[in-house]
Amino acid sequence: MNQPPEHTLNLTNVPKPKTRKTTNPKTTWVPPLDWAATHGPVSGAVSAATGAGAMALLGAATHMPPGIPLAVGAAGALGHGIGASIRRRLTGRTMAGRAASWLLAGGWTTWAITTGPLTWAAAGTLAALGVGIGAMASNAAIREEAVELERMSDEARTAMRKMNGEREAIAREWAERIHRVTGIQVTVFAVEFWKTGAGFSLAAELPAGPATWDRIAAAARGLATDARLPLGCTVWVEEGDRQGRVVLDIATVNVMAGEYPYPDDYSALSILTGIPWGLLPNSDVAQVLLREACALILGPPGSGKSTFVDVILAGFARCVDVVTWVIDLKAGAAGIPWMRPWLEAQGLKATKAGADKPPAGTRPGVDWLASTPKEALRMVQAALRINAARQQGYQDLLDAENTTLLPVSAKLPQIMVVVDEGAELLSAPSFTDQTMKALQEGVKKAMRTTRAMGIRFVLTAVDGNVSAIGDTAIRKFSPVGVALTSGESSGNNVNKLFPSSKVDTRQLRAKGCGVIGSAGADGFAPTGFKGWKTSPSMVRDTVLATNDRRPRLDKISEEAAGLEYTQRWDPERAGWLWVGATNSAPSPAPTAKSAPAPTGGGLNLSALRDQPKTGEAASDGAGDELAEIIAFPGTRPQGLNLTSLRKDTPAADLAPRLLVDAHVAITAKGGDRMFIADLAAALGADAQTLGAELNALLRAVGVERPGAGTVRIDGASKAGFYAHTLDDAIKRYRQ
Repeated sequence: MNQPPEHTLNLTNVPKPKTRKTTNPKTTWVPPLDWAATHGPVSGAVSAATGAGAMALLGAATHMPPGIPLAVGAAGALGHGIGASIRRRLTGRTMAGRAASWLLAGGWTTWAITTGPLTWAAAGTLAALGVGIGAMASNAAIREEAVELERMSDEARTAMRKMNGEREAIAREWAERIHRVTGIQVTVFAVEFWKTGAGFSLAAELPAGPATWDRIAAAARGLATDARLPLGCTVWVEEGDRQGRVVLDIATVNVMAGEYPYPDDYSALSILTGIPWGLLPNSDVAQVLLREACALILGPPGSGKSTFVDVILAGFARCVDVVTWVIDLKAGAAGIPWMRPWLEAQGLKATKAGADKPPAGTRPGVDWLASTPKEALRMVQAALRINAARQQGYQDLLDAENTTLLPVSAKLPQIMVVVDEGAELLSAPSFTDQTMKALQEGVKKAMRTTRAMGIRFVLTAVDGNVSAIGDTAIRKFSPVGVALTSGESSGNNVNKLFPSSKVDTRQLRAKGCGVIGSAGADGFAPTGFKGWKTSPSMVRDTVLATNDRRPRLDKISEEAAGLEYTQRWDPERAGWLWVGATNSAPSPAPTAKSAPAPTGGGLNLSALRDQPKTGEAASDGAGDELAEIIAFPGTRPQGLNLTSLRKDTPAADLAPRLLVDAHVAITAKGGDRMFIADLAAALGADAQTLGAELNALLRAVGVERPGAGTVRIDGASKAGFYAHTLDDAIKRYRQ
């Protein structure tokens, strides 16, 4: 919802038209033809001339009696020329032109049959006949258009007089009402009806003296009561375009009581121009600008907060310049519906009966989903690294654009981190949980420091108390606020977010209702609004409709995020999305071979087993069992002895060959560490794939890489491995 820098009268509350999805027609080189279209002056004249000529040729060839065409012409003049013109209320000029055309065509045809149509005289007179009919038709059409415009003008003037009468009555009525309720005698000078039909706006001049617009705003509920407006209809008062003026938006239809599905308009949006979050009391769309702003959503249980999160995610999915990350410590519930089309496309979940399986190229609806504190910490730390990398890597771009704000675009997208149920994250005890403590501090630091580089947060919580959001600073970092009021009895959330708001929340009791506002120069005052209703099918449609539009991280950001980002869909971290699902695809639990890795670096478990030599039979399945246990550590049975997975194999050989080879490569020249790129070159492997596989092997036996996976060599710090880390993992495998 944008307001101009200098407030103008809010008299044109027109909702944006909704664009419906349409099926693209097949491509064709044939121009579209409207076979129901009527003749114009040119086509009508050509049709009359060619018809008369054809009739003359036919009549001469068949010895037709000459009087027949003349009789046909007379009948056409009476029926089409006079009768049809009267029925359609056409002008006398059009009537005369049509009748004359029929008579002339009939007369010429009769003459041509008698004298012969294949003569120069017949051809010349036929051409003259066509030109004459076209001229008469053109002149009649011009006259018809002028008369129609005059008729429309008369109707418009009549409607305007009627509307002006209504406006004058409303102006007098509300001037008297304002004086009766507030004691202020205003002069109403403009009344405008909303095209939605949900109410009207009026503008008024205040009298000279101490009267101010906020005195009228304070009496908004009294004005609504005096007007006997329906329940849920409010009077919204704001200052006019200059001091001494006031604008009132008066709702006469209770928009808040309705239920409105999310519009099936999946057209492209931008974080720079606003994202729709619901409907205002005047049925206009409430839009928020989040390029520089974080947002805080408050709502008690049952207020529609989960539905509102889907509205938020749908808006971000439609943006061509937003990458969406989601943190939900309630088992990732907020993001799971947005992952399902991708899981179905990968064959990891069964497609619902009656629905088409998503195409193979379907991507996750959100770019990263964290359901545990550890995964959420990875995400927040990656965001902080991206922030630092963008500050360094895009200095030339910032200088060229002469700005301190990163120029967000489809190639350089903004990262929006949505944290559902922030109470689970921000207020959870962290005295003994170092991961949770680091996560809480990381979120607050990211909210404070990443605005310029295009990383912003949207957080939800049950209420705005410190016990729920952990720190009052969260409210300060979030200039965009939403307080859902259904199920709330005290109005506490509205008071927490908007202390000076005059919105009457007693009128906002329907589910999905609330108060929305945005501080700052591009913001808007708190006002009531109604959220849209969402559904799993709506989420599915959004994911599929925006699949090819949603951007990917820029190269600098992806490199800064590192393996924590590129491995986010590896089975050991994302397998919870499909392992153990009751409605998963009818196949065994997916092994690492079936696990997707959309950004590269997929887990290749071939390194976990001895490869058969040429001519030997394939593995008997023990290697696959070991691969599954390493890919999904939680599936390992208690007391399982891994030596039973291989026949006649010494315990020392249980160490994966890849770990041993990497350890040998690092220590071959007496070194104790090596960058991933150098190690990959030594082993003849892809650096990204090698890093992913080694990380998976380390984590499978509980070995952590020191320094978050960074090693320092000759003053340079890059991702790499220490020899002692690999040695520790080898020993654990052999044990």
